[in-house]
Amino acid sequence: MKLKLIFAAAAMALMAGAANAKTRILVNCFWPSSHFVCTEVIPAWIDEIERVTEGRVTGIMPPKSVAAPPEQLASVEKGIADVAVQFNGLIQNRVSGPMVAMQPFSGSNDAGAMSRALWETNRKYFPDEFDTVHLLSQFVISPGQLFSQTDTPINSMEDLASRKIWALPGPLAAILKKLEAGVVSTPAAASNEIISRGVVDGHIGLDAQALKAYQVMNYTKSHTAFKGALYTSSFSVFINKDKWAEISAEDQEAIMSVSGAALAESFGSGWDAQNAAAEAEYAGAGLEVVQADPAFEAALIEASAFITEGWVKTATEAGIDAEGALEFYKSQLSAPSN
Repeated sequence: MKLKLIFAAAAMALMAGAANAKTRILVNCFWPSSHFVCTEVIPAWIDEIERVTEGRVTGIMPPKSVAAPPEQLASVEKGIADVAVQFNGLIQNRVSGPMVAMQPFSGSNDAGAMSRALWETNRKYFPDEFDTVHLLSQFVISPGQLFSQTDTPINSMEDLASRKIWALPGPLAAILKKLEAGVVSTPAAASNEIISRGVVDGHIGLDAQALKAYQVMNYTKSHTAFKGALYTSSFSVFINKDKWAEISAEDQEAIMSVSGAALAESFGSGWDAQNAAAEAEYAGAGLEVVQADPAFEAALIEASAFITEGWVKTATEAGIDAEGALEFYKSQLSAPSN
């Protein structure tokens, strides 16, 4: 009888231990350590995870990125980091769906609304596209803009084609190459080295907060503002599959309740606030805002159409209803709630 009681007590102790088992996740942030994503968004999300799991899942963020921006997905697949954020433009050979939010002139100037729209589009049209990691959220940041580093604003196709331009990898770099402009394309984190050294005389793809974050506002003379959203960047947040499997189903559900749409909104709205604050510094930095000539905007819309046509073809071949996804994404942006 005593032996049975001992075994029963041991079993209960093991069960209690399992119930109280803690999982710690390493959450990487590839932006500079002072960037608001690293100082505000990710720490707040980690706090939410710890709250909803009652401390069973905790998180830690390393003082600097454990991998270069293009290697975020690979770092999670290899277990170097448990969670990371990846710019989708750098993995478009792996995933097509989130590029729906990166089609020229398809977005808006509201990153919060675009982020909510992308997550809803993901859930409806391509929820299982990431097969090597578990997807936690997707979001969109404030539109990338066109800037001149000379005293002459860029306000025509001729101006654009005559410049040497730094561009984000992906659609923007492809558009400029088609226009036969000189193009230097690197991840945003490497933009300062190119822009500050005068390697280029214009840049395209950064937003106002990025000018501050990457310390290139002082090298920028003017911003050509389009009526539509020239270009928007989307990102994916994911966790290592094995690490996710360590977490109980109950806590997985709790984590997703503060990820998904909630995390997308946090990233997007945070970007909106930071962008507005950075734009308020334009005047003090001597940065002029020039409204785009309607003829220039119309010509650029036409010149960029091949990007969307190519994406529709690629995404369709990947099994996604690309045209349906794009129309749904746009409809979400125009919905009353947004």
